[in-house]
Amino acid sequence: MQWHSLSIEETLKELNVSPEHGLSTNEVKKRQQIYGKNELVAKKNKSVISKFLEQFSDFMIIILICAAAISFIISYMEGQPNYVDPIIILCIILLNATLGVLQESKAEKALEALKKMSAPTAHVIRDGKLTTTASSDLVPGDIILLEAGYFVPADGRIISSFNLKVEEASLTGESHPVDKLANVILKPDTNLGDQCNLVMATSTVTYGRGLAVVTNIGMNTQVGHIARLIMEDDNPTTPLQKRLAKTSKVLGTSALLICIVIFIIGILKKLPIFDMFMTSVSLAVAAIPEGLPAIVTIMLSLGVQRMAKKNAVIRKLPAVETLGSATVICSDKTGTLTQNVMTVTQICSINGVEKPNSDFGIFLLSHCALCNDAILQKDNKQVTISGEPTEKALVMAAYEAGANKVELDSSFKRVNEIPFDSSRKLMTTIHKSSDGTYRSITKGAFDYLISRCTHLYKNGSQHPLTRMDISKLNTINNKMTDQALRVIAVAYKNISKSEVNSSQKDLENNLTLIGLIGMIDPPREEVKEAVRQCKQAGIKPVMITGDHILTAKAIAKELGILDSNTGAITGMELSKMSDEELSNKISNYSVFARVSPEHKVRIVKAYQSQGEIVAMTGDGVNDAPALKAADIGCAMGITGTDVAKNAADMILTDDNFATIVAAVKEGRGIYENIKKAVHFLLSSNIGEILTIFAAILMGLPTPLVAVQLLWVNLVTDSLPAISLGVELPEEDIMTKNPISPKKGIFADGLAFKIVFEGLMIGSLALTAFAIGYHHYDIPAYLHSLVNQGYTGTVVNSITPLVGRTMAFSVLSLSQLFHSFNMRSEHSLSEVGVFGNRKLVLSFIICGLMQVAVISLKPLSDIFQVVNLNSIQWAYVFLLSFVPIVVVELQKMFNRRGKK
Repeated sequence: MQWHSLSIEETLKELNVSPEHGLSTNEVKKRQQIYGKNELVAKKNKSVISKFLEQFSDFMIIILICAAAISFIISYMEGQPNYVDPIIILCIILLNATLGVLQESKAEKALEALKKMSAPTAHVIRDGKLTTTASSDLVPGDIILLEAGYFVPADGRIISSFNLKVEEASLTGESHPVDKLANVILKPDTNLGDQCNLVMATSTVTYGRGLAVVTNIGMNTQVGHIARLIMEDDNPTTPLQKRLAKTSKVLGTSALLICIVIFIIGILKKLPIFDMFMTSVSLAVAAIPEGLPAIVTIMLSLGVQRMAKKNAVIRKLPAVETLGSATVICSDKTGTLTQNVMTVTQICSINGVEKPNSDFGIFLLSHCALCNDAILQKDNKQVTISGEPTEKALVMAAYEAGANKVELDSSFKRVNEIPFDSSRKLMTTIHKSSDGTYRSITKGAFDYLISRCTHLYKNGSQHPLTRMDISKLNTINNKMTDQALRVIAVAYKNISKSEVNSSQKDLENNLTLIGLIGMIDPPREEVKEAVRQCKQAGIKPVMITGDHILTAKAIAKELGILDSNTGAITGMELSKMSDEELSNKISNYSVFARVSPEHKVRIVKAYQSQGEIVAMTGDGVNDAPALKAADIGCAMGITGTDVAKNAADMILTDDNFATIVAAVKEGRGIYENIKKAVHFLLSSNIGEILTIFAAILMGLPTPLVAVQLLWVNLVTDSLPAISLGVELPEEDIMTKNPISPKKGIFADGLAFKIVFEGLMIGSLALTAFAIGYHHYDIPAYLHSLVNQGYTGTVVNSITPLVGRTMAFSVLSLSQLFHSFNMRSEHSLSEVGVFGNRKLVLSFIICGLMQVAVISLKPLSDIFQVVNLNSIQWAYVFLLSFVPIVVVELQKMFNRRGKK
């Protein structure tokens, strides 16, 4: 269907819809069954089999498979086929692959849920009411509202437009916004780029507003024809993940070199070549934290899910770790620091405060209601108003004074408009009255509007505006702003029919000022505490607003943002500063008033030039550059435009400053949890390497066989490490300074702790081996020889079953105990043993598995261990508990050192 060649009436008839009423809910359901979802066919997710096979592409897994094959071949050639080791190795590989698939699937589901939360929405008229719905639920025939900042959710025919401009660069290559017109019928062969009466999915409304009827959805849209995906990849690799992957490679190379050295030493000591080969290969696999990048991904996705429950939807994973480094939070005032529940509390004329229901009050509020995009609906005597909070407050005040917007709109039909623009801070509408006369109405910021006025509405008539009048009005405005009121000024101009389509400059000059309206938007109760937390955490809270500087300062003082150490500055003063001057003085200010979006970008860059990590909030189309420039762009979920959301790293679903602070806390917590997992895994791996390496150097038999090493790796590298990822942020995490992005993950002594604790775990395992070997294996072996009548000493042929079993148990269990040390820098007596229930559960499950391997046949035969007696178990548990004691003492000395 060539919709561009049809008239509005023909299009509506073809789609069987009324623009006033829209489609009914039942009709929408019918059409959804016919047309399906308004979605593009996405790339198919990997199948479970593909994910499973990918788990075997890791270099170390390939080595392990080769080792299993070589093990069987060598044993077969020696005439003693060994099926046990290869089968156990393959079983452990399969178990690891299964866990990998489950972890990957869980991460995918978490990110998919977040993707749905941040997917575009559409504003649609259904059942005669304007509602918001998911873009995917649209059907042909839906009437959609188009306003500046909205993404166009589907292809459609425009049925009304006011200064509508749409950015279509991604579809047509046209770099500038295109004017869109409703009352145009084009030739059938008109090129796509010239179809000015159509809008296309994925394009962006940059100016004006309008209505369109949906003509095509999903794969039938223009973007569907070229198979463009709307949503970008929400799972990029974070800098931290890249650093850890690099760390894993370095550790892997080091571990391989160590294993080669161990193998050579073993041969020189005339240990069995086959045993040394298997031990070296197993040690290499056990020593390398090949699961670390995957565990970090799981931790990030779990943390992001937790943040989403607290109203912070992360769109880009790198933002999680950047949040922990934030040093400055630049926030809009209205709706973020305040409740965004505007109420008109005062109206003023040149004579002072007036009653809303007076002749002047009704005259002023009627003009406000006309120059207004809020929609008033009355249903069963219940009045509902939808729209932007400021405009809703003005329409409600007019309604309560006796001026009904619906009746006003029918008597004074809007024929043209100049939408609100944050740079000029004004909005203008042109109306035709029932008697055929025309009037232009302008409302906006007082200090922007007063300079465009030449006359004043006073005592029911129009008078020239004098300098004395301006001085008096400035005094009234300042008194209102001192009371933290948001002030809106209203003016008008009677024009002729020929002036209806005049330029902005002509329509917004030589105006007659009517009066001022004061509205209160009280601060959010929770923000004051959030600001206090920010300052305590070394983060500077900054207010950026388009409001008057006196209003901004009053709110900022109440919230604690503005204090004796910082000041306030206006956008006009900013404009007079060079970038260098602003950069040098930026730390002197915490309130920026009457700023434009262009100023926001300069503010962000000025802070960044001082080495700050900046979080910036925004909601409008023009805020997108600042959101992109900031280290963390935070878009408003309620009032934010689609353009702002698309440019942001994070979306605040409740538009609340306190949510940003909570997100910073979570970001710090996630980063700390990742450090805990790295700390835990690497200290455990060093312990495994040391146990083997030291035993060989000391001439002892190999304390652990291949299967045991792989088992330890599986137990210690999975459940406890992931359980550390769900640890809640510590209570004092917001009393610490922000995480410096220049610091490596091993900074602040973490590398020393990892090595020290690795040496401790290795020493404990060696001690257990020595006890078992010298006190049980050797005496038992010698006793058996004596019983056989042999008097010599053949210690080298002893199989250290008890020693290996004890070393195996201590290595595994000590790491499980050690996982509790990782929970906090504070003592376990302070944070509690049972605070992380998942870690406790992991400890119980892994502990029971370890005991089962030793105590139950045929598992004990497979893992080449023997059942331990009560004394031997006592040794095992005492040695395994030592990490708790040592690290607790270390924490105690650290606390004393800080004091």
